[in-house]
Amino acid sequence: MADAGTALTKTTSADWQVACSREPVIRALDEMPRITRVALRDAGAELGLSRSRLYELLARYREAPVTSSLLDQADGYPKGRQRLLPELEDVITAEIERFYLARPKPTLAQLVRSINHACLEQGLCAPTRKTIGRRVAAVGKKRLIKARDGAKAAADQFRPVIQYYEADYPLQIVQMDHTPADIIIVDEYFRRPLCRPALTLQIDIATRVIPGFYVSLEHPSATSVGMALRHGVLPKAQWLEERAVDMDYPVFGVPDVLHVDNAREFHSRALARGCQQHGINLRYRPKRTPHYGGHIERLIGTTIGEIHLLPGTTFSSVADKGDYDAEGQACMTLGEFERWLALQVGVYHCNKHSELGIPPIKAWQEMRGKRPLPLRLPVDPEQFLLDFLPFEMRKVRREGIELFHMFYWHGALTGLVADCDHKLPIKYNPLNLSAVYVELPDQTHLTVPLRDCRRPAITKFEHLAALKALRERGRQAVDEQALFDMVAEQRRIVLEAIEKTKIARKSAQRIAYALDIGSPPLVPTPAPAISAGDQREEPQDIVPFEIEERP
Repeated sequence: MADAGTALTKTTSADWQVACSREPVIRALDEMPRITRVALRDAGAELGLSRSRLYELLARYREAPVTSSLLDQADGYPKGRQRLLPELEDVITAEIERFYLARPKPTLAQLVRSINHACLEQGLCAPTRKTIGRRVAAVGKKRLIKARDGAKAAADQFRPVIQYYEADYPLQIVQMDHTPADIIIVDEYFRRPLCRPALTLQIDIATRVIPGFYVSLEHPSATSVGMALRHGVLPKAQWLEERAVDMDYPVFGVPDVLHVDNAREFHSRALARGCQQHGINLRYRPKRTPHYGGHIERLIGTTIGEIHLLPGTTFSSVADKGDYDAEGQACMTLGEFERWLALQVGVYHCNKHSELGIPPIKAWQEMRGKRPLPLRLPVDPEQFLLDFLPFEMRKVRREGIELFHMFYWHGALTGLVADCDHKLPIKYNPLNLSAVYVELPDQTHLTVPLRDCRRPAITKFEHLAALKALRERGRQAVDEQALFDMVAEQRRIVLEAIEKTKIARKSAQRIAYALDIGSPPLVPTPAPAISAGDQREEPQDIVPFEIEERP
């Protein structure tokens, strides 16, 4: 292991003063063409050193003419020279290379036993644990981590950080990432513990404000990204009013660059196309370079740290949690946690940022004038989310649009049946499949409900579960009626089990929350053209999935 410090830093003040007093005297001797006896005598008298000691210091000074060369050197065995037999050193080195610098990362005690066994086989005296520990410590840390944890772990810890992101004005670069929130939430009906919600956060690099966020019970997906983007881009007044949150949240606008990592949901076709539609440059971090996302990672750490003060927190590790009963203390529903998070964002915005030196919200207000162009808003805020939804290419037929074994119809599709002979993008919200959205040639969207309006709204994960159950029952050909019958049966099972198991309560809450936030937007659509032979029933209200509290 390398010494910690040099002669300039680790030498005591007294020893350094002695060396400083010697330097001008020894330098004077070095500069003399010929050293006389009188000069040696005077130098020895001034420094209190013998003639031989003066010659020793003079030789060291001529080799390195600096003051530190005149420090007194400790007596004893020369540093760095090994005392063990060469054969024993070879055994220790070989076992460290073969056994210790490998996975699955053996401990020092296991290495000691391996070396003792090798020494016994060769008839050598085994070294002490302390000696072996010193040999291990002499291995470079980077090489040690690379051999035991992999090249990525070594690069992440020791790679020099020579680049980082900077922005000159608000919304020039916005970073986004997901994380599980360190808190257990409860369901809204029985107030019993469910699970940890997923949190999607954004941060503006220039001002450190949080443009928007999104919390849900879903795994991170392209829909989560779209929901978070919509929250960040649109003004928040109505959103805050719906949640009875009284605060000022003046951050909004379409970002110039969206900076994300290489997770699967950030490489979706829907996100790429939505960003292109709204002039957002989608930029990815270089692979295996987590420091490029340092701003959002620090924000996540700050936010999660505040969550640790809430009842029901899981903390960041088992050691931090101790004997704290997270599920027993859990008391916040998803909606309550979302409102708390909104208020926490307001607190964060008003606190002084350590790097900026001012609160983020003040930086936002002061730097808005630096933008080369005014803040951008979507032309149609109501349909902004639709541009980021996943889609499938389908052709509009006389029986409607078939998607996920279900049929969708709207009277305005009549013209497309006759005049459009190619496939169109059919967008859908996985949180609510009660309607799909046809992207028309003029870039507008037509909301198309289920052909049978009596069908209840279902989610994509309910659809997948029903489809899997039907396949397991041997149904190769799946029709719409069988699909909805299976969903209804599964919901009945959930409602019967809801008071008994946490998984059932989570499933029920997940469905109810998804159907609520995934409801089709209220956008104007052309009036349906109903022909004389169209005897379809009048549309009925879609029955939501509700959980009734039982006595």
